[in-house]
Amino acid sequence: MPKISIVGVGPGAPDLLTIRAYERLRNADVLVWTDSLISPQIIEMASNECELIKTSVLTLEEIVPLLIDRALQGKRVVRLHDGDPCLYGALSEQIYQLTEADIEIEVIPGISAYQATAAALKAELTIPGVTQTIVIGRAGGRTGVPDKERLEHLASIGSTLCLYLSARHVEQVEGVLLNYYSENTPVAIAYRVGWKDEWIQVIPLHQMATISKERNLIRTTLYVVSPALNATKNRSNLYNPNYAHLFRPEG
Repeated sequence: MPKISIVGVGPGAPDLLTIRAYERLRNADVLVWTDSLISPQIIEMASNECELIKTSVLTLEEIVPLLIDRALQGKRVVRLHDGDPCLYGALSEQIYQLTEADIEIEVIPGISAYQATAAALKAELTIPGVTQTIVIGRAGGRTGVPDKERLEHLASIGSTLCLYLSARHVEQVEGVLLNYYSENTPVAIAYRVGWKDEWIQVIPLHQMATISKERNLIRTTLYVVSPALNATKNRSNLYNPNYAHLFRPEG
């Protein structure tokens, strides 16, 4: 059966690829990639014989037939997604059409920008006594979100909130968040995480819109809003000598 690999390449840095993703990339006969979102450094890892197809100006109706055509030719086809394919990657609609064409599919996960941002800041996003929940969401924007997932609902939890695809609406986003978080809640603004021109800065919530506008951030920007970004000595029970568990019984 013809097969297509949908591969998450992480936020940008080539050395953040999984081994499986690297192997699929290196052995690809055809590489279909969104050139506006994926670092050129990733594409340079493909073989010299690999056919490269850019998709930033193509629609789904143009992309899927290309994938099917190359797969039916018996070629090793790799469809690259920035970050993780399972997050804001139009994954399900591609899988639906490929499955209808009797194409076998494998999906290879990638590191998401929120994970790379936390790592760059050496920050834990789930600190005991502070927050134990991570919410991944976005502002409504042109495409909208389900009513029950409006930003007001997401923010009302007060947990770590990772906002994708929201930079164009940052003033509105800040206004909503200030109703649920204190104005000094730390916000990590992360631009082009993992790229050579990566920029990450932690600022108080009330400066979120101002700094975003000053740097003209309108795309490839992630916001991590979290009380966990404040330095804390809170610790978990995992390594607490006073806490017994299955592998470390009491006494």
